[in-house]
Amino acid sequence: MDSNQATVYVVDDEIEIRSAIGRLCEETGHQVRLFASTDEFLRERLSDGPSCLVLDVRFPGTSPTGLELQRKLAESGVPIPIVFISGHSDVRVSVEAMKRGAVEFLPKPFREQEILDAIRHGIERDRRRMERERAVREARQRVEALTSREREIMLLMAEGLVAKQIAARLGVSEVTVKVHRARMMRKMELRSPIEVARLIDSMGREAETTRASAGQPQI
Repeated sequence: MDSNQATVYVVDDEIEIRSAIGRLCEETGHQVRLFASTDEFLRERLSDGPSCLVLDVRFPGTSPTGLELQRKLAESGVPIPIVFISGHSDVRVSVEAMKRGAVEFLPKPFREQEILDAIRHGIERDRRRMERERAVREARQRVEALTSREREIMLLMAEGLVAKQIAARLGVSEVTVKVHRARMMRKMELRSPIEVARLIDSMGREAETTRASAGQPQI
């Protein structure tokens, strides 16, 4: 699959529903994968590109429900945006799905534009996530090129300290701090202390997400 093209996964036990959604998505230029159950979807190798999952809430037999699949994906560190669809009016289920981060919860029957708008929103969310992760990866590569002193100064800047305070903390002159700070900012391609703080925060959040999903079974 083209990693730049969005992929829409449709999981619904009603062939008419999943075929109709699949056709709409293909007409709008998306790659489409259709599944009759959550068990089938769990055996799929997901695309490396932006994607969205259109997921029914209930399934017959022993297949996991939509909410169970949502939880399983979250526990496994699979951040695919989910658009729920359901033929049953259940406020509790819809509230729980949205609390867990679902993009939308649409009752059947829904209008074509409703489902297309929800899918577009999900794909845009996934594109933004991928862009953030790519930016953090690139930043980590640049961090590796910093000296230990430059890294120290970057972290202290992220805490909100100015050159004079950093100098006192490290026991060096303010001029020395300014020299190292300028080199660090140039290597990291940053322009202000605010950008430094944002970068450190985003790198920290990514590390927390990685630790949270470590050791979990992969889909």
